[in-house]
Amino acid sequence: MASLPLFPLGTVLMPGAQLPLQIFEPRYVRMLRDLVDAQDERPPVFGVIAIREGFEVGSDGVRALHPIGCAARLTQAAAIATDRFLVVCRGTDRFTLEGIEPAGTDYFTASVSYLDESDGDTDAVPALADRLRREVAAYRRSTASAMSSAVSPDGEQGEPGEVAEPPDDGRELSYWLPEAVNLDLAERQRLLACPDTAARLRLALGIVRRERALADTLGAFAPPPDRPFSLN
Repeated sequence: MASLPLFPLGTVLMPGAQLPLQIFEPRYVRMLRDLVDAQDERPPVFGVIAIREGFEVGSDGVRALHPIGCAARLTQAAAIATDRFLVVCRGTDRFTLEGIEPAGTDYFTASVSYLDESDGDTDAVPALADRLRREVAAYRRSTASAMSSAVSPDGEQGEPGEVAEPPDDGRELSYWLPEAVNLDLAERQRLLACPDTAARLRLALGIVRRERALADTLGAFAPPPDRPFSLN
């Protein structure tokens, strides 16, 4: 069990992924300052967890949370106005939310249990990873073709945006799909909650094949995922 400052959001953070945030609510500005002030004693880490019911903003906006989240390590921060900050964090370890602690702060502090990272069917992981890379490459070809034939209202054709390259490591790859395919919150949460690498790769394969079929047969596809901004 561990304690983490908690940041409920309308998105899902994956281990290894970057997450840019604009922080302006007073309670989360306080959380950011507390993390920075204490970084000589402990790493500036907080928990990101998706909101199941409710809203990000407002003292009573969050009504229910998903049970599994991801720890986030603060990597960059910049003030853009009085009590308004741009920050970038990176996902580290998954956790199960055990409860909310009374911590005497406006922001939530959670009791969490970190989850082990198991590969599951270890022998199957390399083949599943290779298949996922091939499926993503095929999906990109399908969406690039659909985008190049799409005509915008001003008469110009669409162009594929910058794409992320798949990691070599199978476990990292299993968390990587949202970098290549624009997924909704529910599917991101399903990936995050998968019990092991092999199960996550199989789920990712099913998602990519479905999206590729939609692109091939209907020319329908979600826009490419937004790339995180840099503070440099």
